[in-house]
Amino acid sequence: MTEKNSNNASTPSPSERAGVRPFGFGTKAIHAGQQPDPTTGAVMTPIYQTSTYWQKTPGDNKGYEYSRGTNPTRKALEDCMAALENCKYGLAFSSGMGATDAVMKTLMPGDEVITGNDLYGGSYRIFTKVFANYGIKFHFIDLTDPAHILDYVNDNTKMVWVETPTNPMMQIIDIQAVSAITRSKGLTLVVDNTFASPYLQNPVDLGADLVMHSVTKYIAGHSDVVMGALLTNDEELYKKLWFIYNACGATPGPQDSFLVLRGIKTLHLRMKAHCENGEKIAQFLRTHPKIERIYWPGFIDHPNHDIAKKQMRGFGGMISIVLKDADLAETFRIAGSFKVWTLAESLGGVESLINHPASMTHGSIPKEEREKVGVVDNLLRLSVGVEDADDLIADLKNALS
Repeated sequence: MTEKNSNNASTPSPSERAGVRPFGFGTKAIHAGQQPDPTTGAVMTPIYQTSTYWQKTPGDNKGYEYSRGTNPTRKALEDCMAALENCKYGLAFSSGMGATDAVMKTLMPGDEVITGNDLYGGSYRIFTKVFANYGIKFHFIDLTDPAHILDYVNDNTKMVWVETPTNPMMQIIDIQAVSAITRSKGLTLVVDNTFASPYLQNPVDLGADLVMHSVTKYIAGHSDVVMGALLTNDEELYKKLWFIYNACGATPGPQDSFLVLRGIKTLHLRMKAHCENGEKIAQFLRTHPKIERIYWPGFIDHPNHDIAKKQMRGFGGMISIVLKDADLAETFRIAGSFKVWTLAESLGGVESLINHPASMTHGSIPKEEREKVGVVDNLLRLSVGVEDADDLIADLKNALS
């Protein structure tokens, strides 16, 4: 757990400083970064619904001046998320794309970024349609073999951006192997940890410099808030990002911060249920006659399954399937035939969602590019929720019949 301080960093709790056994994930999810309200004793962190703060004299602000830069509710959340990723520093943003935007703003014209060829459509869009216009070059390559990175490193390379598992093909990237390369070349390694959540995977422990989350997904977990986060142990990188965070202002308000703090308290419980249901759904779909192919890291024959087993604590609730002999019309018919599952964008909520990447989350990627990695028109992405698994399976049976 962590205590609040005035410079936006997390500090060890007294027990941690005394060398007591580190707290477990569930304890950190419920308590890290939070203290009873000093005025009322409220157990839950209050919603500090204010834009500015009283100062006895100029500069006497106890770390808070204006809520674009700092807010006590948001600070408690940032410290909690940092603790879950075993990091010292955390920053919350108004969306995952706001967090991604801040990372890209640490670069300069002429810099180059190496990233995966299977990437969330929003990341691909901001890289190619926004930051490429400012002279930043992106290389989209197969990262399942980290050695490929070496073919693209040059004097202008500054960053490697990794998703694992990837969206939506569930590719597994060896974070330790990639970090060995980035450290030897002096590059910044950023890992989008959205699909795994900090419950299943901690990239900084594996050598990453910076972790990005779409907090909207598993961390918040209830499909009622949009938020992003960046977590790091690198003080200089944190200071650079905090300047961008404060100067550009893509920061969330206290109400959203409160909702995520509330949601995060059950992250460990929800992730266990997502993993359990995910395995049941994957096993059911694996032998279904209407399924041509299934992508789930828990299968022994899934590419890089051994890496997933090594760097993750479970295989999660994200599954992608290719429908056998289904054209676009049939794919749409099936996607719209569910009663329990919901056809919608996003993922990681308590409810189970069906997504059609080619027309929804990855619609901004040119067809020829997305099909190279398998994002075909008859692919559906499943975010397995925490409903009764038997009900989810029955609904799948009906929709696929």
